[in-house]
Amino acid sequence: MNIQTYISQILDELGETVGHVCDSSAEKLVDAIMDAQMVFVAGAGRSGLAMKSFAMRLMHIGFETYVVGETVTPSITNKDVLLIGSGSGSTSSLVTSASKAEAIGATICLLTIDENSPIGKLADVVLTIPAPTPKIDRDLGFRSVQPMGALFEQSLLLTLDAIILLLMEKTGKTPESMFNRHANLE
Repeated sequence: MNIQTYISQILDELGETVGHVCDSSAEKLVDAIMDAQMVFVAGAGRSGLAMKSFAMRLMHIGFETYVVGETVTPSITNKDVLLIGSGSGSTSSLVTSASKAEAIGATICLLTIDENSPIGKLADVVLTIPAPTPKIDRDLGFRSVQPMGALFEQSLLLTLDAIILLLMEKTGKTPESMFNRHANLE
């Protein structure tokens, strides 16, 4: 095999996976963000990196956004939303965060493979990204050539970038207006 063959396989897998993301669930996620006073994002590992990337873009649009676990992250309230990216929906630290957010009355949104996971059962909005993974024994009709949860993590990032486009459309933000909020202490 060569690099171009692997890239083609990965792109095919991505198309298959994100092609099944539900428009109405995405709209509910967008509405939850639009209705929130503050937006909190959380994830672990590579999914956490995708969520941090999303937090950056939300900030560029103008949303007050925080990454759970960072030193400057304030308390969540019942006027806020917690967005969690977790393929399994059962990462213990994220289940704990979701449980605390639920007790406070915050809106919980989950982007996951497994809508019936512990976090899925707590979530107000679940956006399912149907990627095969060794963490969940489920037949989705195909197997990924990629290791571990790579396909979910890539699909998560693409889905979040599409959510940004939906938010830009709703808020009237442009790439130019967002660039005004780009870091200048680099």
